[in-house]
Amino acid sequence: MSDDAPDVTAERPDSAFRVTGTDHITLIGSNEEDTIEFYRDLLGMPLVLRQPNLDDPNSTHLFFDTGDGRILTFFVQDGRQSNPQPHRHRVGSVHHLSFSIDPEDFVDIKESLDDAGRGYNEFDRGIFHSLYTRDHNGLTIELSTDKFDVPDDRRGEVLATAQRLRVEDGAEYAEERHLEAALEELGIDADKYELPDASSGVGGVE
Repeated sequence: MSDDAPDVTAERPDSAFRVTGTDHITLIGSNEEDTIEFYRDLLGMPLVLRQPNLDDPNSTHLFFDTGDGRILTFFVQDGRQSNPQPHRHRVGSVHHLSFSIDPEDFVDIKESLDDAGRGYNEFDRGIFHSLYTRDHNGLTIELSTDKFDVPDDRRGEVLATAQRLRVEDGAEYAEERHLEAALEELGIDADKYELPDASSGVGGVE
């Protein structure tokens, strides 16, 4: 690692101000029917608000609760066709969205994706376990679960510690052993979830 690499730490930076969390993310969707079918009917996100787009009353603004009160919204229009082709990425584009899933539901979720005719890839990412699929507009959607029941308010601290241990170890990627060592160092008693075996998928997701 170069000497000018940025510090990776869970400590708050000395910035002019600090945000307090993610309020919502807004995407340009296609039509209302397809958007609701994917995000509400497949992923199980309640549609909590529906109103005209305040900046463009010719489009509708859909608000979905992602499961923890954090909101995902879409600007949609009738007659706008969905396009399932994968996105061509450029600087500033969205690569993928990742949503948390319950590890106990992991196998059932795979079966639900199969039943819905949605292809997916499954990967063991070392510090978490994920399914990757695409929505009706070709956006990559990651359904991710932690490998250990780490308290939400300690996740950043655990990841930053795992990062330091990875660097000290000379490993290219953070692995499960770095996560386990981080939990031990921080004195966090976290149970490990039972998840299927899967490849790392390194370099295999567009």
